[in-house]
Amino acid sequence: MLRLLRLLLGLLFRFVYSRRDLLLENLALRQQLSVFKQRKPRPTLSPFDKLFWVGIKRVWSQWRNSLAVITPETVVRWHRAGFRRYWRWRSRQELGRKPVSREVRELIFQMVAENPTWGAPRIHGELLKLGFDVSERTISRWMQTAPKDPEPARRWKAFLENHREAIAAMDFFTVPTFRFGVLYCFFVIGHGGRRILRFGVTQHPTSLWIAQQLREAFPYASEHRYLIHDRDAKFGLEVTAAVQAIGLECARTSFRIPWQNGVAERGVECVKWN
Repeated sequence: MLRLLRLLLGLLFRFVYSRRDLLLENLALRQQLSVFKQRKPRPTLSPFDKLFWVGIKRVWSQWRNSLAVITPETVVRWHRAGFRRYWRWRSRQELGRKPVSREVRELIFQMVAENPTWGAPRIHGELLKLGFDVSERTISRWMQTAPKDPEPARRWKAFLENHREAIAAMDFFTVPTFRFGVLYCFFVIGHGGRRILRFGVTQHPTSLWIAQQLREAFPYASEHRYLIHDRDAKFGLEVTAAVQAIGLECARTSFRIPWQNGVAERGVECVKWN
C-alpha cells in the first residue's frame, strides 16, 4: 500500500512539474513573439522585457532552450548589471575615504622596503611622529601594494611544484540571488588531480561552519599535508585551529596575490562560466 501511494505521488509530481514547464515555455515564447511584432526596423527590448528574462531565469531551469531574440550570456549580463545597480543604490550615501597624497605613499613604501619586519601599527606611529594623520587601516592597505622582493615568489612557485600531490586549497566565491542577496560557496580542491574534496553553500559563513566543512572534507587520515588559503577574514583563528587538528599545515597566500592560490582561482572561474 505504501509503495502504491509513493507511485501515485510520483506520477502526480511529474505531471504537475511537466505542466509547469509547458506553461513557462509558452509564456517565454509569447513574450518573444510580442517583441517581434513591434513596428520597428529592429526589435528592441524594454526594461520590462529584461526584468522578465532575469526573473524567469531564476524559476525555470530550461529557460535557455526557448531563447530566440537574445543569447543566454545577455540575460546573465543583465542580472549582474542589476545586482551592481542595486548595491550601488544601497551604498550611495557613503562618503568614501580621504585620498592619500603621493608623499605619504612613497614614505610607506620606503618604510616597508627598509624595515621588512615593521607592521602597519609601527609605520602608523612613525607617520604620526612626522605629522601625517593617516589611519592604520589605510597604511595596511597601501602596504599590500608596495613593491615586493622577487625571491619569495620564486620560493612559493618551487613549493607548489615540489609538493603538488600533498597540497589542497580552499576558497570562497559568491553567487547573487534574484532578490539581490548573496550566497557564499565554499570548496576544497586537491592540487594533484584537481578533484573537489568538499563543496558547501551558506548565507552566513562563520568560522565554526568552515571548520565543520573541513572536518567533512578530511574525515580520515589524508595524503595532503598543506592547505592553501588567502587572507580572508573568514579564515580566522578557529579555522586555523581546525586545520591543525586535522593534521594539515596552513599555507596562507600574500596580500592580493591570486596566482599563489591559482588552482582554486581557476576552479572559481570554471564554475562561474559553466
